[in-house]
Order: sequence, then C-alpha cells, then structure tokens
Amino acid sequence: MQMLSTRGAAAVSPSMAILRGLAPDGGLYVPETFPAFTAQEIRALAPMSYQERAAFVLARFLPDFTRDELRAAIAGAYGTGFDDPAVAPLRPVGGRAHALELWHGPTLAFKDMALQLLPHLLTLSGRKHGETREVFILVATSGDTGKAALEGFLDVPGTRCCVFYPEGGVSQAQRLQMVTTGGSNTHVIAVRGNFDDAQSGVKRIFSDPAFAGAMNAQGRVLSSANSINYGRLVPQVVYYFSAYADLLAQGKIGMGDPVNFCVPTGNFGDILAADYAAKAGLPVGKLICASNENNVLSDFIRTGVYDIAGRAFYRTISPSMDILISSNLERLLFDLHGRDGAKVAALMARLRETGRYGVDADVLRALQARYAAGFVDEAGIRAEIRRTWEESHYLMDTHTAVASAVLRDYVRETGDQTPGVIVSTASPYKFGAAVLEAIGGPQAVAGKDDFACCAALSALTGTREPDQIAGLPQMPVRHHAVCEKDAMAQAVLDVIA
Repeated sequence: MQMLSTRGAAAVSPSMAILRGLAPDGGLYVPETFPAFTAQEIRALAPMSYQERAAFVLARFLPDFTRDELRAAIAGAYGTGFDDPAVAPLRPVGGRAHALELWHGPTLAFKDMALQLLPHLLTLSGRKHGETREVFILVATSGDTGKAALEGFLDVPGTRCCVFYPEGGVSQAQRLQMVTTGGSNTHVIAVRGNFDDAQSGVKRIFSDPAFAGAMNAQGRVLSSANSINYGRLVPQVVYYFSAYADLLAQGKIGMGDPVNFCVPTGNFGDILAADYAAKAGLPVGKLICASNENNVLSDFIRTGVYDIAGRAFYRTISPSMDILISSNLERLLFDLHGRDGAKVAALMARLRETGRYGVDADVLRALQARYAAGFVDEAGIRAEIRRTWEESHYLMDTHTAVASAVLRDYVRETGDQTPGVIVSTASPYKFGAAVLEAIGGPQAVAGKDDFACCAALSALTGTREPDQIAGLPQMPVRHHAVCEKDAMAQAVLDVIA
C-alpha cells in the first residue's frame, strides 16, 4: 500500500507519511487502496481483546510495519494508562443506541486512542527511514489533542512536542492539563485567536522553507500529531471495528447488519476514520455528522456549499468542536472527486481566497448517500445531558450530548431503526461546570469554579471524579508563553532557544 497526497505529490510508504505528517505540497496523505476485511475476519474480532483487534486491523492499514513491531507498539500504547480493561467499552444509553466510550485513557479524551500509539509509530518510522534528527512535533489543539499529544510524547527519546491552543478557547480543566505538563521535551503556547487561527498558523509553519531550514540547522525535523497525520487517523479506524465486534459479541446485531455511527465533529478526522472502516468492509449504515452552533459541516453536507465567509464563530460549552476550517474534510473531497488532486487543490485555494467553495450535484449526491448531518444549540446540549441522566442514568459530556441529540433527531426525522452508536469523546468531568449546570440548574454552579463544580457533580450523581481532574488545581503551572496568531513561528524558536 502506498500513500497519495490529496494535492498530487508523489506517493510514499505509510511509515514515510507518518514521519512527514503533511505532504510537501500541503496535501494530506490517504491510502492508495483500502484493505478488504471479509465477514469471517470481522466476526473473528468478537472474542478478541482491544489490543488484539488493533493488531489485526492495523496490520492491514500499515503493511510496512511488521506484526512484531505493531504488537509491541500496541502493548505500549494500551497496556497501561486506561482505567477500563476494554479500553473502548460500549455502553447502552437507551433504545437501540450505545455509547462508544473513548475517554478511559490518561487525559480523559478520545485523542488518547491515537496519541498513545502515535509516538511508537513515529519513532519506528524514523528508524525505518534512517532519520537521526530530533522529530519536532507541532500541534494545534481545540482542547483535547494538546494534552493527549503532550502525554503521548512526554520524555520520548528523539522527540519534542510543542502545542498551540486558543487563549480563552478551552475549558479550565483542558488548559490546566496542558500548562502543568512536565517533561524536558514539551512546550505549550497560547495563541491570541481561535482554533482556526492556531491550525492555520501550524500549517503555515509546515510550508515555510526558512523555518524548516532553521529546524534542520538545529538537528530537528518537523512532524505533526494533529489528525492531518495518517498515524493519528488510522488508529481511530480500530475502534469502529471494535464497537461492531462488541455488538456482535453481545448479540445486539448479526454479522452483516449495518450500524449507524453518530460522531460529534469539528475537524472531521474522527468521522472520517469511520468512513475508512466502511471502505475496508465494515458494515456501516449512515455516518451522522453532529455539529454544535459552529455548524459549517452540517450545512455543507446539507447543501454542498462550504462557506465560512462572514460566518460567526461561537465559543460554546463544547469547545473542542468550535472549528470552522475542518482539515480532514480534504481527504473526503479527494475521494468524492475521483482522487483528483488538482481539483482538491483548486477547492482549497478557493477556500483560502474567498472563504467558500461548492461541489457539483453528483458529488453532493454521493456525499449525502454516505453521510447525514445535524446540529444542536447550547440549550439543546444541556437538555440532552439532563434527559440522558434522568432517563438512563447515563452521564455524558457536552460533546457526546451533541451526538446523542443529533442521533435522536435523525431517527425521529427518518424513521431509521438501524442500531446506532454515539461516539463519546470525553469524560463529563472535563467539562464539569457545563454538565453540572445541565443537571442541577444555574444555582448548582453559582459561585463555583470548574473544579468545585466537578466535586459537586460527583456528589450530586454519585459518580467518581477522575484523579486527573481532582489533582489539577494543586499542580504547578510550567508553561506561560503567549503569542499573536501571526507570530507562531517565532514563538516556537523562542521557547526552544
């Protein structure tokens, strides 16, 4: 299997795609062909552990890694640090819906599922290609990727990790998780702007030959831990296979029955991983893209027009989805346009120049055949958290609530009774104030900071507050850097000086 750039650059191996992160023409790497899992192979996953499922699936998506290399990497990623032996357990949440809980790792968010594995894949990739320079990881985060990357690369030999986050655009817990990170190879920088500013700034750094030259002179080479990196995307494919295998094992479906997946979506990577699972043979029904009030993606799926020109940007109680420029959508566009890199490059240029682009009617039909979409406002998020707690005694965070509400709307509007999986992306305690207010009302949070709200949420619901949250206020802040959105490259040079 070779990897193609969405904008036409020469094909490379999967390990080189992981090492580079981004193609030299600014494109994203995608598989030239997809593996084909048979029904017998998928059925065989049912009795396996998560680690065994990961080894089986990844061996087909990463053919230039040996089985022994993958097994060792997977053992290192998922052997410890997860508080549930299932790693990604599936929980019933009422009716025919289940929640796929992806937040049992060290940073309490779904990003751990990939970012505990990526450092192993990246260091293996470096060895395969004779890379002796320090791999310098640049990350833009809307909240969860940052801490997961910092945790994954913490003191990993031969690597350094620098994270940018939007100042004032993440929760109190998310910010403290990042700025209290220790280690000798981590850096955290707040950007005066929103996530799109941070993400665009990182992309500019990657395309700046002068910066690459400066890094090379210091014995460093740039790579990425954002979901633009294939090594971030492909581990996410595993948990869709795992969810299906769990439904089989529990007798909730028969082999070949379709399953709908509803994914709270900002940068489009998580839902695209489900698409890749479907391309590889997993019986996926509809992929339901769930947005908050920054609903550029649901509008695009409904109309075929991606338009951020003049669109308001909202800071919401689901901040990891406060994104208007969804990078991984480029991979889907590449597929929908017959893998024509020139067409994709033209669309991306149009977005940069005008803030919008549209797709042809046949492309829109193909998109809507695979995807549905919906969005929910702040009041709807709070109502969904309260409803699922009162009706099912299931506590969910603000992002999971977006998917839960959108899935209910989809079922009501379409009558589709296909079993549905809600992708649950974060612990409710990462957004304790918003969850507490949803359940207990405004009076429950009055006068309390996020951490007092988490303690109150635990007392109110009888659920356990994670140690990773309870101990945060006592941890020393180690990272204080702040920069303007147009000065990110210099900020990197300053923190490593």
